[in-house]
Amino acid sequence: MPIYPDMQYFVMEEEGLFDQLSVPVSGKKFSDGPSIVQASATGDFDVMMFGIVPAMIVMDKGIPAKITAANIKNAMQILATDEFAALWEEHGSDAFAEFEAEKGRKFTFGTFPPGSVPDILLRYWIQNTLGLDPEEDVNIKGLGGAAAVQQALLSNNVDGTSIMEPVPTVIDANDAPFQPIAWAGDFMPGQPAAVTLMHDRLRQDNRDLATEFVELHQQATNFVADNPDTAAQHASTVIGESALPVETARAALDSPASDFITDPHDIEGGAEIFADYAQTLGKTEAQLTVDEMFDYGIYDSL
Repeated sequence: MPIYPDMQYFVMEEEGLFDQLSVPVSGKKFSDGPSIVQASATGDFDVMMFGIVPAMIVMDKGIPAKITAANIKNAMQILATDEFAALWEEHGSDAFAEFEAEKGRKFTFGTFPPGSVPDILLRYWIQNTLGLDPEEDVNIKGLGGAAAVQQALLSNNVDGTSIMEPVPTVIDANDAPFQPIAWAGDFMPGQPAAVTLMHDRLRQDNRDLATEFVELHQQATNFVADNPDTAAQHASTVIGESALPVETARAALDSPASDFITDPHDIEGGAEIFADYAQTLGKTEAQLTVDEMFDYGIYDSL
């Protein structure tokens, strides 16, 4: 997907790391996680790098796969209009009621489709952090992927969003009247976002190759930390320089929401929260356990 939680893919592709694997690699890009879930029904993908909630949906559907690496943590920011941010500064969670009283309508969030990581993270924040009802106290509009959310913000069609980089930095670079009012790292430390989900035919049946892939994933994570200027160039190339100029891509790497990792242990606590929400919201039939979601063995063997 054209978002920073898949940064390792950008680096692996542009640095030629896939060439180090003992088999040829082909990749396909999607706009959002739910689209990957739909495509996963064919069973063609050996590795999927996308949001943890769509990954849970895939596993819940009975597709044999587990998470072998995390891509990022604390990736989400809650953005709101500058006007609302002033209300937020003064009233905190009561700002939503103040907004409705002033505007005669509820505050409207536009984010990724229902069941996506940004959607569930937003609902968690509203309900568990603010003590409000995400169904009654605000409107949550499911848009497409990052491009659709970005366009909605730039055209002032929504009042706020739950979103990952590079969108917040792009919005700032365009002087759009939005700013962060909350960051996942403050209200859900270790918040999971994108993960690396491996089909069992790779994870179990070709364990050595699976280990090679996770080793390259770790190399890519280290590369971003050690070579941010080049990583920004790669992100711009893959996402598209017209959509993400190199300078903006580099600025987005300095965001607290650009916390790239490989260690899947780092997101275990947040994964349990998301599993609960996914089941409660009807996105999965069962509440997946840690053992059902994760295979730590490959990472731990590195």
